[in-house]
Parts: sequence; C-alpha cells; structure tokens
Amino acid sequence: MLIARPRCVLLVLTLCLASGRPVQAQSARDSSRVLARAVLEELIGINTAPSGGQMSRATSAMATRLRGAGYGAADVQLAGPDSAHQNLVATLRGRDPAAKPIVLMAHVDVVEALAADWSMDPFVLHETDGFFYGRGTTDNKGGAALLVANMMRWKREGYVPARDVILILTTDEETSAEQGILWLLAHVPALKHAEYALNTDAGGLLEQGGKPPRFFLQSSEKMYQTFQLEVTNRGGHSSLPRADNAIYALAQGLARLEQFSFPVRYNEVTRESFARTAAMERGQLAADYAALASGVTSGPAVERMSKEPSINGNLRTTCVATMLSGGHAENALPQRATATVNCRIFPGVSADSVQATLTRVMADTAIHIRPSGANTPSPASPLRPDVVGVVESLASQIWPGAVTIPVMENGATDGLFLRNVGVPVYGVSGPLFDISDDRAHGRDERLGVRHFGEALDFWYRMVKELTSASPRI
Repeated sequence: MLIARPRCVLLVLTLCLASGRPVQAQSARDSSRVLARAVLEELIGINTAPSGGQMSRATSAMATRLRGAGYGAADVQLAGPDSAHQNLVATLRGRDPAAKPIVLMAHVDVVEALAADWSMDPFVLHETDGFFYGRGTTDNKGGAALLVANMMRWKREGYVPARDVILILTTDEETSAEQGILWLLAHVPALKHAEYALNTDAGGLLEQGGKPPRFFLQSSEKMYQTFQLEVTNRGGHSSLPRADNAIYALAQGLARLEQFSFPVRYNEVTRESFARTAAMERGQLAADYAALASGVTSGPAVERMSKEPSINGNLRTTCVATMLSGGHAENALPQRATATVNCRIFPGVSADSVQATLTRVMADTAIHIRPSGANTPSPASPLRPDVVGVVESLASQIWPGAVTIPVMENGATDGLFLRNVGVPVYGVSGPLFDISDDRAHGRDERLGVRHFGEALDFWYRMVKELTSASPRI
C-alpha cells in the first residue's frame, strides 16, 4: 500500500500533465453538449407552430440566455413587425468593425404537429434509443439550439473573431417569410452587407453502410412559385352534357403537363455535385453521373437519371399539380374547375418564362393561368475556396472519410432571400441526419443524439476557423 500509493499518484500526475489540454477540451465539449441539449429542450417545449403562435416567446427565451452569457443589451435585439414575430438578432463583436460580417441562420417556427398523429407529445423533447424526438428537432430548432449554445460558449471563452458574427433566428420561414427574413433585410442594414451567410436549415449528411459518408454543402436552391389554373363556362344541366366541360378541359391540360419535362439545365453547383458523386459510385451509375457532370442535355443517361425525383429536380425546373377542385352540384355541369400547380424553378429561369411554358403545354385557351404570390429569384452562390476548404477539412475530421458534395436543393429556405440581395449563402445543416430517414414536417420528427453533438462541435470549430484570421482586403 505504501509503495503503490506514490506510484498511483505519480501516474495520475503524469497523465494530467501530459494530457491537460485534451482533458480540458473534452470537458468544454461535454459542457457545451449539456447546454445545447437544454437549449433544444426549451425550444421544443415552446409551440411555435401557427396554431401555437409562440414564436416571440422562443426568441425571447434565447435572448435571455445570450444576455446571461455576457452579451450586452445593444448586441441582443428582438425585432419584427408585430408582437407575434419578434426575430432575434445577436452579434458577437469582431476585431475589425469595418470588415463585412458573416451571418449564422436558423428559424424557430415549425409546421403543425397534431398530438393525435404522434407517438408522443410533439412539443416535449423525448430522448430514446439514441434519438431526440420533437417537432422542430431537425427543422430547424436543432439548428437554432446549436447556434445559441455556440454563441454562448464563444462569449464565455472570450473569443473575439476577426469580423462580427451575427446570429439571426427568424419566426416565419415555414410561412410567408414576410415577418421574418424579409422584414430583417428591410430593417437591419448589416445583413445586406454580409460577406456570406451560413445556414443551419440546408445541407445534410448521408450515411450508408459500406460507403464513405457524404456531407452535402448547399450553395444553391430553386425558386418557389405557385400557379393557379382555372377553366370557367356557363355550365348547365347534367342531363345535357356538352363537349366544353370545365373539368374535362382542365384534366386534359394537366395530363399534358404530367407528360412534359422542362429542358435540362446546369450550373456550377450541380455540375460539381454530379462530378464528385460520380467518383464515389461504380458501374453504370458512376458513368451516368459523369455524363451529367459533363453537361449532357439529352440521351440515355439523362433519361435514366431523370427517373429519380431528387436528381430530376437537380436537372430542371419542375411543376406538379398539388390541389384540384371543380363543380358546384352533382346534377349540374361544372361552371368552374381549378388546379394549383407548384413549380420549383431552376436558378436563372424566370417565373414569366415558366408561365409561358405552362400556357404552351396546356394547349387550350380555355385554361387561364395566373401566378399566386410573388417569386424570389435565388442565384447560385459561388463555391468559395475559403469556405468550401474549411467545410471539407472539418467534415472529414468529424465524420472520418466524409466527402463534401456541393448541392442545389430542390426546396427553399430563408437563404434564397439573402442570395437575392447578393449575399452568398452556404447550407451546412444543423443537427445532421440520414436523409433516407428525413422526418421533417412529418410524424415523430427526430434527430440522432450523436449527430446533434457532432454538429455542435462542427459549427463551433467551423465558425472559429472562418473568422480567426483577419479578412483580406
């Protein structure tokens, strides 16, 4: 005993001295993950769906946390058009106030979640079997939680970036965006002058057994535009059918749309995405991806790849019927038939040209087409080596062997509005998830506990690497 004790003490001291920094780093990571989980739990517990209407309560709670971490009142602002939509804008001040800031993005509003449809209360965070369950875990409260937790950690550690880092949490990304990002762009000038933005609401991680992980870096997204199609006529008695039936005319036009494909298009992002994916595949699939990377616009490769919805969406504009109604009585000829057609428009293609194409495809002057709501063009963001390089390096460290693939997403986020005012946006996801099990907007939405912790670490290191060095003028 008298001999063993000094040896144990010596061993412990040796280990502590040799590995003091790793132990401290591990302790900081563990504390950060505990904090991030607490932030996520608080956000999930606030019903920010339209029926709950507690978006401002969520942003206010995050503002309280940031102020408690040491941010001054001037650097944590709640701002919006009304009491229900108070967006959060928080700034970690940098060394050079003249340098363009970078923006970190997330949204706190969520789509509806009916408790009767779920296996558990959607507005209570549940942790089971290695997953966090709750509405918004992946879209996008997980992203908001990791940003808030990291903003708190940077402040408490005394980290001073080379330029300002601005966090924004918006309150209506899932609806019109008018009370969120659009309002902020109109009232917070710094956002329009940002160097670039990093978005937690885009990108993702694909893990497949036997293949290297694929880390998707979103740098382009399609424009969202809906059109209303309508056919009207005088109607009449159902016992005297005529050839000019409003429902038939509309149905025939929609059948023509079903058979139509918009022309194939490419941009820098999609070409690079196809090229990197080709290098990871084998056989015919690799050859087909390589053909797309070369820019082919027709032929067998395009035909085969267009059968996969996600790839087809990366090749062209898509328009699809999503709603249909017609008639007013079971014993009367329809006086009116309407359809809603939702289009996801390839960057660089105008909504007017898509409407003209729909008119041509309908091939019936009885079908009247009008746009529903305004559209917002979203030019692809350039693949900046300084951003892509950091993302690639960190992704391969945190997810060993991961290959970073730039992508154009077929959906839409708040990022498109920043791109529209000239600010590049890079979607690097928040809590990563296997896209083959994407439950966003669905029943029992969830994210992996491991992925959440890894994404937290990824964002902590990524933002520091991107903002440590002084900006080049």
